[in-house]
Amino acid sequence: MPARLDHTIMHSTDSAVSAHFLTDLLGAPEPKPQGPFVAVPVEGGLTIDYADFIVEPDHIVLQHLAFLVSEEEFDQIYSRVQGRELPYWSEPGHEGPQQLNHRSGGRGLYVDDPDGHAIEFLTVSETQAS
Repeated sequence: MPARLDHTIMHSTDSAVSAHFLTDLLGAPEPKPQGPFVAVPVEGGLTIDYADFIVEPDHIVLQHLAFLVSEEEFDQIYSRVQGRELPYWSEPGHEGPQQLNHRSGGRGLYVDDPDGHAIEFLTVSETQAS
């Protein structure tokens, strides 16, 4: 059986704030405390576990999470991003401010979470595009 990712840990300055930021954008259920973490459940049993106790705030290494979503989910997420007047970009590295990308025939955008982690939402997986 191939390995399946069970959870990943995202370092944060405030785990509850970061977890709520993500669940709010996804329109997902409230995050749940899981031991010392605040867990955001996503498809397939995977959880994004936010931790604010492992590293000092000035030692957080920025990470990138990419979420493949349906066109309908993208519309909802995009609406939430615009409604919150969040800065977003079409490309990594903050290129294409307040623009969407259309790579592989889909749509995508990048937004930073409260700690600066890049959160990407895309409708077509670039690894599976033909």
